[in-house]
Amino acid sequence: MDTIDIKVGTRVEHPRYGEGIIAKISLGAYDVFFEQGGKMEIPKTSTNLNIIESPEEGKGEAVTARDLRRAIASVLDEYGTLPAEVELGQKWIGGKLLLQPADESLQAKEIPMETFFKKIIMLRDRLRVLEQNINSSSTLNEEEKVHMQQYITRAYGSLTTFNVLFAEKEDYFKGSGK
Repeated sequence: MDTIDIKVGTRVEHPRYGEGIIAKISLGAYDVFFEQGGKMEIPKTSTNLNIIESPEEGKGEAVTARDLRRAIASVLDEYGTLPAEVELGQKWIGGKLLLQPADESLQAKEIPMETFFKKIIMLRDRLRVLEQNINSSSTLNEEEKVHMQQYITRAYGSLTTFNVLFAEKEDYFKGSGK
């Protein structure tokens, strides 16, 4: 691929990630937003990018950052990777988590419940993204995918203790149900 032809807004194709748009060009890489893979940094030395369409000066519409955000949000929403709004149970709002060492000469650690809850939600969202990456992997065979899915299910099961923090039951962690 000829790097001289690459400009922000150039439509490209990658064998693994599909079609995308160059959003930023740095010294050694392109930031590309792919329809299927999200934002990826592709080294300029990569031979995997093929130009589909270059933006022409003065023709067509320019792609703005706002347009890109909307398109990315739409794709992420379609594939279920946007973090959902999850509410902390009313009784926990304003509460604190106290970590008290057995040795009373050591200081306890207080964590606002909202902060702790956000960490739990981030963990859940990252497990979901991992799950989707496993499911869409072209390098893993079905047996490997099932094996990894079982580990993720067990991880969800280990987190069921935290279900008391959620305002809504549909947001609860669910394990294998064994």
